[in-house]
Amino acid sequence: MRRVLEHEGRHSVAWVARDGQDALARFVADQPDLVLMDLVMPLLDGVQTTKRMQAISKCPILIVTADAGRSSGQIFEAMGYGALDVVNLPVLTEPPEVSGRQLLQKIATIERLQGRSGSVPRPARPGAGPTPVARRRPPLIAIGSSTGGPKTLATVLAPLPRQMGHAVVVVQHIDAQFAPGLVSWLDGQIALTVRGAEVGMTPQAGTVSVAISNDHLVIQADGRFAYQAEPLEEPYRPSVDVFFRSLVKHWRDPGQAVLLTGMGRDGGKGMLELRRAGWHTIAQDEASCAVYGMPKAAVELGGAIEVLPPEAIARSLGQRLSR
Repeated sequence: MRRVLEHEGRHSVAWVARDGQDALARFVADQPDLVLMDLVMPLLDGVQTTKRMQAISKCPILIVTADAGRSSGQIFEAMGYGALDVVNLPVLTEPPEVSGRQLLQKIATIERLQGRSGSVPRPARPGAGPTPVARRRPPLIAIGSSTGGPKTLATVLAPLPRQMGHAVVVVQHIDAQFAPGLVSWLDGQIALTVRGAEVGMTPQAGTVSVAISNDHLVIQADGRFAYQAEPLEEPYRPSVDVFFRSLVKHWRDPGQAVLLTGMGRDGGKGMLELRRAGWHTIAQDEASCAVYGMPKAAVELGGAIEVLPPEAIARSLGQRLSR
């Protein structure tokens, strides 16, 4: 990682820790602009180190792991405590500009979200998925989330009954390569069926559809899912604002929209547009957020009808299911 970071001369390594406890001590003495956190470490693992660091300061933390497939539970637990994102560990068998491309792209995105310099690359578009027969559209619950989102999503969705007549669509800021892990992990946490939102599919009652691309998830005029690269300049990929605005344009019956914890302002403007279109809108409250950015934007813009902690959001959604 040092070789990748220092290859282009834009980044420098402040310190390297041998375990979680060592990292905490160094963090207190010298807080860097960004922490690159492994998951499997002696004495104190990456999840608990992330939790303790975030209690000290909201310094950005990026999970860097060599075993994302078998560590999905730890990844989403760490993100629940405030880690921003996850990326694969660079390998030594490739030159730095190749092996470190994903890591450097993630750092550039974090820089941009924090208002520092950086660029966001154009992501690859997903392939076409199955195309089911269009059916009558169910009532919809649309949820946007980012930093701290996975655990909060589980809290909000766990009380909802498996046989409910509503469909749920989730746009979580996470790289496409880790989205299948999020789908699998969330499916094990709640009663509802969780699937990836594939191109051509439609929202289904009793099912949670999760955005699985670095392009933006949208609802088309026929009610089917699609992904689009535009707007390219949007740093949040997939973008909650882009999805919410597609609902304003193409989803006939107003439903419920929820904006959960996350850095930045993505979803705030889209939620305001949904409220104006007749949707019931809920933002997570500041006290329960890992990062009070996205919900704060919705509240400041007047887009949120209710401002609630996750458990109360679940109750509010449940109370409205029978209406």
